[in-house]
Amino acid sequence: MKKRQIHNLIILDESGSMESIKSQVVSGFNETVQTIKGSQKLFPEQEQFITVVSFNGLGNKLLHYNDEVKNLQQLNAHLYNPDAMTPLFDAIGFAINKMKKVLKDEKDFNVLVTIFTDGEENASKEYTGNQVKIMIEKLKNENWTFTYIGTDHDVEKIAINLSITNTLSFEKDSEGISEMFVKERNARNNYYKKVSLDEETNSNYFDERDHSEQKLRP
Repeated sequence: MKKRQIHNLIILDESGSMESIKSQVVSGFNETVQTIKGSQKLFPEQEQFITVVSFNGLGNKLLHYNDEVKNLQQLNAHLYNPDAMTPLFDAIGFAINKMKKVLKDEKDFNVLVTIFTDGEENASKEYTGNQVKIMIEKLKNENWTFTYIGTDHDVEKIAINLSITNTLSFEKDSEGISEMFVKERNARNNYYKKVSLDEETNSNYFDERDHSEQKLRP
């Protein structure tokens, strides 16, 4: 029996302002990778893939591109080097189009998009916020789920402007980042469970009881 494909698309901010939390981001990302690997055993009827795009004003980097879960490698300080500005819209547009190429001939799949950033858009040249919003609104009707995780800016406002309702904000310190990654991994496992049970996956990603932004610390 053909397995259902789960495509984990992670869009990771690598702008200069991320330098202060570089080590925590690397560690948290690697734990997320382990969660994705573990889910393959928990839900053997699913086939996990991962695409990771890191971005800054110097360009986009494909750290993984439609890699099978068995081939996932850990992030390290050599691969992740924060620098320059934050072309968020360009990164989202680039990542979505890369994923659409992978899926053009596929039918039985889900896509989980995780956008991780510590700042607002300030350098995009190819895409506007409205163009990205239109792309997202269309894909949300095609088994794509979008989540937005951020700090140091109005996370909910920016996400809503992009038509993303699954949001998570965190404090930009070790404790806040640690709590955020725990919350994200729990939500990710719950997402895989919903897919397995053929339940709706496009809302309530971070909290079953609430669509709104879940602040981890007062």
